[in-house]
Amino acid sequence: MTLGREFGARLRTLWPVKMTGTIVGMTAFFVVYFQLLNHPLYPMTIVPRTAIDRLIAFRPEALPLYLSLWIYVPLAPALLKNRREVICYPVAAFVLSAIGFLIFLFWPTAVPASEIDWSQHPSFSFLKAVDASGNAFPSMHVAFAVFTAVWLERSLREMGAGGPARALNYLWCLGIAYSTLATRQHVVPDVLAGAVLGVVVAGAALRTGLPRFGRDGRVAPT
Repeated sequence: MTLGREFGARLRTLWPVKMTGTIVGMTAFFVVYFQLLNHPLYPMTIVPRTAIDRLIAFRPEALPLYLSLWIYVPLAPALLKNRREVICYPVAAFVLSAIGFLIFLFWPTAVPASEIDWSQHPSFSFLKAVDASGNAFPSMHVAFAVFTAVWLERSLREMGAGGPARALNYLWCLGIAYSTLATRQHVVPDVLAGAVLGVVVAGAALRTGLPRFGRDGRVAPT
């Protein structure tokens, strides 16, 4: 099957389930996220800036890249190819969210106050009004970007996608991670923790819940 046909076949597979699951999952995530953000149970801990944070300049033009996460994340479930993957993926996403939320619940964190005059950047007004500086560590933005990158890499490899498509996947993920720093939404410790969380949960799900691959890229016998 050609790459285009494989891509189309995956999109059509159980598409009502995948679309509904993605919408419901994202909605549930935000309900819990904002509840924890607006009603912390414990005193807030400020995550310190690092030398790397001070080297990365504020880039308001990185905002579209930051917001592109919500285009990037749905690509992974859209390309799931069978019922087993459609069950495994949301379970893994739930585990990822639950770990992050438990940390937010028992250890609320925030990024340091920024020197930026946000009134000079009206494009950030909605983001700053809705997504305050809390729920910082780990960065769930980065966690889901990395989680998505790992799942997409598997799907792209199975589909026989070439190097450019697979490189674009990782570059998009790295760009989103960078944007969290360039927009002052997170600091380096948040990003590193989010990346570790995303790769560990995705890796564990793919190792335990889905078939393994041999060196030739084919499913290995069990």
